[in-house]
This record gives sequence, C-alpha cells and structure tokens, in this order.
Amino acid sequence: MFAIPLGDDDAQLRPLETWHAAEFLAHVGRGRALISTYIGFVDTVVSEDTARDLLHRYAIKRAADEGYLYGIWTGCGQPGGGTLVGGVLFRVFDAKTGVCEIGCWLEPAGTGRGLVTRACRVLADWAFHERGMHRIEWWAAAANTASTAVARRLGMTREAVLRESNPRGGVRHDMEGWAVLAHEWDARKGDVPCA
Repeated sequence: MFAIPLGDDDAQLRPLETWHAAEFLAHVGRGRALISTYIGFVDTVVSEDTARDLLHRYAIKRAADEGYLYGIWTGCGQPGGGTLVGGVLFRVFDAKTGVCEIGCWLEPAGTGRGLVTRACRVLADWAFHERGMHRIEWWAAAANTASTAVARRLGMTREAVLRESNPRGGVRHDMEGWAVLAHEWDARKGDVPCA
C-alpha cells in the first residue's frame, strides 16, 4: 500500500479500499452530521456492507479508469496507523476528453488544517502531469463555503452557478462550478496558499 505524506503533521493520503469498510463506516458515523449537509453518500453508508458496496463501486471505477477514491488519515505516526478523517476523489475521470472532477469531505476532527487542499493538490498534480488531463472541475453548494474556499486556494475559476439545482436535506442548494486548466495550474500553483 502506498501513502503520500500531506505535510509535517503525520497526515497521509492513501487509497480507500474495500477492506477499509469497517473503518470507513466508523468515520462516516463520526462525521455524518457535518458531511450529510452537502454530501449524499452518507445516506447510504449505514452498515459495513453498505460501506463496502460504496468502496467496491469505486474499485470498479478505478479499474475502468473512470474514478478514484482516497482517504485522508491523521496521526499516522501513532500505533495503529492513524485515523481516517476524510477523503478526496475523482468523482468523474474521463481520460479521453481530458476532463475530471475532484470532490472531498471531512469529519469535524479533520477540519481547519488544510488537509483537503493539500490532498487535492496531489490529485491535481497527478491528473495534469501524469495523466495529461486538460481540465479539473469542482462542484460545490454555494453555501458550502469551506468547499468553495478550497477551490479558490487551488487557483480555480468560478464558471457557473446552477440556481437551486441540488435538493439536499429539504433545501434546494445553488451549485457552483469551478475549474482549472492545465496551463493555469502550472502558472498558479506556486502562488496559492495551502490553508
């Protein structure tokens, strides 16, 4: 298994695999109230079997080169290998068109440390430099200011607002579409703060 350090604070980015089902379920349970505000998968992850199902769907997407799922662990220098506190993913990955979409989530224990920004930088560097992608998109509810702040820190440009397009929790959320192109990424990434 590989692990990519996310700075000097014992945080790591690792693939989130089907064998992590129990750990993933525990993580979702700890963060359900926060995550479910804007992220729908937590509605279906209610048992170890349903957690495994979601992780398995991403294993199939990874095998087809259509999506990837990674966990963010903190306390990795501690016995037991750390605690899963969130994740990042390529929700969509279309190598043929050169367009992909990055997404993220965190439980409360992982917030406020710049972990998502650092993890998304790893994903974007890989997508642009290893896979030759042309465009990375980011979709977030306009009210999800933590998520739109990450898009800004990644040097993305807000390109669209889809008014009241996402019903979630009895509220119709405006969705913002953000994106960065490969040449913009290379020009901006050194100038964009991490946290």
